[in-house]
Amino acid sequence: MLTLEKLERARSLGPVVVDIEGTTLSAHEIKRLQHPLTGAVILFTRNYSTPEELTALTGAIHAVRPGILITVDHEGGRVQRFREGFTEIPPMGDFLRLGSRAPGLLAQAGFILASELRAVGVDFSFTPVLDIDYGRSKVIGNRSLGRTPEEVERNARGLISGLRSGGMGSCGKHFPGHGWAEADSHVALPADERPREKVLSDLDVYRGLASELSSLMTAHVAYEGFDGETATFSPTLLKEILRDEIGFTGLVFSDDLSMKGAGSSESVADRARRALSAGCDMVLHCNHPDEVDEILRDLDWERPERFSERLAGLLPDSGTPLGLEALRSTERWKEALRQLRAAGLL
Repeated sequence: MLTLEKLERARSLGPVVVDIEGTTLSAHEIKRLQHPLTGAVILFTRNYSTPEELTALTGAIHAVRPGILITVDHEGGRVQRFREGFTEIPPMGDFLRLGSRAPGLLAQAGFILASELRAVGVDFSFTPVLDIDYGRSKVIGNRSLGRTPEEVERNARGLISGLRSGGMGSCGKHFPGHGWAEADSHVALPADERPREKVLSDLDVYRGLASELSSLMTAHVAYEGFDGETATFSPTLLKEILRDEIGFTGLVFSDDLSMKGAGSSESVADRARRALSAGCDMVLHCNHPDEVDEILRDLDWERPERFSERLAGLLPDSGTPLGLEALRSTERWKEALRQLRAAGLL
């Protein structure tokens, strides 16, 4: 729910998502968090040892920069950054065998995922994956929620409702779709050679969920049907189609600009500037702290008219959430776990 308090918090934040090296903050990382262009932090497995230490870390981050958005890639399956001490959520593809029962069980999984993260001070997870499983992309594979746009939309709606009930927004990825392109954008620039009409048919997922998604993340994929443009840098895809045609009003994240799929022939600040100019609201740049410092030093940015409102939609409600021990004593959490176990998912 959008509130004046969330808007005020968002107005103090910028468009750059940064990461940190370990389980505590260094003096330089504190300065980086305090930079006016910094707006969010993304955590990785290297930032985790125990739930107690993670809670201390998120508390320290919020103390340094009150209101900053703390994020993580925590989808379940092979993309779950925190494991020991957390419920191991199965890959989203495991739910598909349950047919019409899948959306309800995904809602339970979404609740557990979100409420456990919120219990340790993490505000937001980059999920759900909305890429269609065409049996081609190994980097997507069983992360997908379905083999057709209709199946993905139906199952994603269940997961999103569960995330919401756990106190968390949602991030659909990877717009407009990474399911057809075979290469892994971490190490190469994947190409989707299909004609424009085929790519546009994948967007039925985003059309159906436009009013429910809090945000989305772009694909580092070059689409031949769109003159070979990479989605992260494509005003056609992000402004004309996503904003103007589909009417999406949430926040748009770039995928990690340090990935090979984002290119490397220009400065990192120019890369960030080009993504923001194309229609991204926030940019991620991970695992290269010296390059993040370059972005923060060299990026010229004026706050867009709706940036604060879009970011505020991702911020959690104020107040201290239940800790993990207290959360796991609630009937709501116990029932969600019971249903997943009864379905053979845990």
